[in-house]
Amino acid sequence: MNRRFLLPRALLVLLMPGAATALDAGCRQFFPDDQLPALTNPKLGQRTTLLRSDAYASLASAVTYGALWSAEDPTSASLEATRHVRREGGFHADDRLSPPDQAQLADYRRSGYDRGHMTPSGDMPDEQAQQQTFSLANMVPQTAQLNRGIWEGVESAVRRLAEREGELYVVTGPALRGQQLSTIGSDGVLVPTLTWKAVYDPRAAGTGVYVCRNSHQPTCDTVPVATLIREVGIDPFPALPARLKQQTMALPPPEESPCGHSGRERRHHKDRSLLGQLLGD
Repeated sequence: MNRRFLLPRALLVLLMPGAATALDAGCRQFFPDDQLPALTNPKLGQRTTLLRSDAYASLASAVTYGALWSAEDPTSASLEATRHVRREGGFHADDRLSPPDQAQLADYRRSGYDRGHMTPSGDMPDEQAQQQTFSLANMVPQTAQLNRGIWEGVESAVRRLAEREGELYVVTGPALRGQQLSTIGSDGVLVPTLTWKAVYDPRAAGTGVYVCRNSHQPTCDTVPVATLIREVGIDPFPALPARLKQQTMALPPPEESPCGHSGRERRHHKDRSLLGQLLGD
C-alpha cells in the first residue's frame, strides 16, 4: 500500500553525493576516464553503496531503497553476444547491502508499480550478467505504462545506437520532485517522478539525455546533460568538457514497444527542451 510523507523543499531531489570509492580495474570500463557520476547535491550523501557487477555498476541508496544511478558501457560486440542469451531472470534483494539498506520483493508486491530496471537485462552479454541486473539495487518503481511502453522503446533505441556507433557510455537513474513523495512497501521505497537515461557517444563526441515521466500517461523528452545536472543534481559524465554537455546530440526516438499502449504513451516530445516541463509540480 502506498504511503506518503512530507520533506522540506531543500531535500526534494534525492540524488546525492555518495561516499567516494576507489574504482577497481573491472569497474573502470563503465565510466569515461574512470570518473564516477558526480552527485552534486550534498543533502543526502550518506548510506550509499557502490556495487560492481559483471557488465554494469550502480550506486544504491538506503534513503531511496533503489539505484541512484546505474552505469554501463554497451558495445557492438557485447550486444552481439546478447543475441545468444535466453531472456530470463529472477528479481532478488541484493545481499551485498546490509539488511536494513535493502529493498525487498515484498515492497513491490501489490504496490501498483513495476520493478523497473535502470541498466536493462537486454543489454547483458551472458546469463550471469543478465541475472545480476535483476537485483533490486538496480530497480526503481515504475508504472506499467512507462516500464512496458516508451521506456522499453528508449532502451531499444539506445541499444541500436550502440550497435551502430560501436560503443556508448550510458548512465540511468531516477529523480523525485514535490513535497509529497510516494513510497511503496514497509521499507518505504521512493517512487520517482521520472526516470532518465544519459548517453555519451565517444565516436560522435556527443551527449544527450532521455527524460521520461513516471506516470500512467508517460511521455519522454530529450535534454542536454547540463539541464540534467542543474535540475536533478547529478553529472553522469564529469570527465567530459562542459561544451559537450550544453547541446543535445541527435538521439534516436524511442522504438515501438511490443508492450506499448496508446499513442499518447508512446509520444516522444522532440519540440520541448526544458526538463522543468516534465518536473513541474
